[in-house]
Parts: sequence; C-alpha cells; structure tokens
Amino acid sequence: MAIKEILSGIAMLLTFIAFAPYIRSVLNGTVKPHIFSWAIWGITTCSVFFAQLADNGGAGAWAIGFSGSITLFIAILAYNKRGDISITPSDWVFFSAALAALPIWFFTNNPIWAVIVLTSVDLLGFGPTIRKTWHHPYSESLTFMVLFLLRNLLVLTALEHYSVTTALFPAAVAAALTGLIVMMVWRRNQI
Repeated sequence: MAIKEILSGIAMLLTFIAFAPYIRSVLNGTVKPHIFSWAIWGITTCSVFFAQLADNGGAGAWAIGFSGSITLFIAILAYNKRGDISITPSDWVFFSAALAALPIWFFTNNPIWAVIVLTSVDLLGFGPTIRKTWHHPYSESLTFMVLFLLRNLLVLTALEHYSVTTALFPAAVAAALTGLIVMMVWRRNQI
C-alpha cells in the first residue's frame, strides 16, 4: 500500500476516534454543538471533498468526505438533542453564505472558486462556535479539536496532487483550529 493511502487511512481513523466520543458527548448532553456551525461545516466539507476529487486530490480527499458525512450527522444530532440552537442574525449570515457558495462551482465550472468561497464560509462557520466557546469554554471538547487539527495536517500530507483546490481547505481549517484551541485553553485558564 502506498504511503498516501496509509496517511489517509490514519486521517480517517483519527476522524473516527475524534467523532466517536464527541457524538457520545452530544448524546449524553455533555457537549452542546451549535447547529449552524455544524450544518455549515457539513455542507462545506462535503462540497470541498467533491472539488478535491475533481482536482485529483486522491487519497488525501477521503478523510474529508468521511468527515463531511459525519459532520452533517452531528448537525442533525444538534437539532434533535437541542444543542445550542440560539441563532443570531450573524449566524444566519454565515449559513446563508454557505448555501450561496454552492452554485459557484456550477456556474464557473472551476472547482478552485468553489473551494475558495467554501473555505471562507467554513471559516466563518467557526463564528457561532467561537462566540459560544468564548462565553462557555468547556462547552466544546478540546481533545476533539486537537485530533481534528492533527487530522487536517495528515490530510495535507496524504494529498496526491497539491493545488489551491486540494490544499487550501485543510490548511485553513488547521489554522482556524489552532486559533480555537489557543482561545479555549486561554479562556479555561481564566475561569
């Protein structure tokens, strides 16, 4: 088996390892995910997965597709378990932007523009969670965030073709997760 497939397999394993306790925590009511963040992340992650496949991202894209499917499932759980469903006007802006970005690939027939917009929207999707976590720094799992940071770094390493289309999303999400992790640790130390 080639190294790229092995790295992608490890990234998918990390995805599963991160999501399993997170989903269990949501089901137990310990973690209350923000529905709009997870819906935005699910839509953007699945869309980027297809764009990565179109640009020959190969094995590096597999973990993104796997993650996108589970992320949409968590959005459904957030709704069903009544996670954080407080929705502000800015949350609607983030969500609307995620939905509005989807036709860009269709109209431009170029996945790079969709990935640029979707990555931007995905980063905006951190907005509701940052707002929530700033006020309630223990409402999200730090372990989960660290595992996903590692997963995105593995995805970057496992890509079979490097381009803005294939690398922008995992690199940007890794940077955003780093910022969120630093903020969570800092806020937890303040309490």
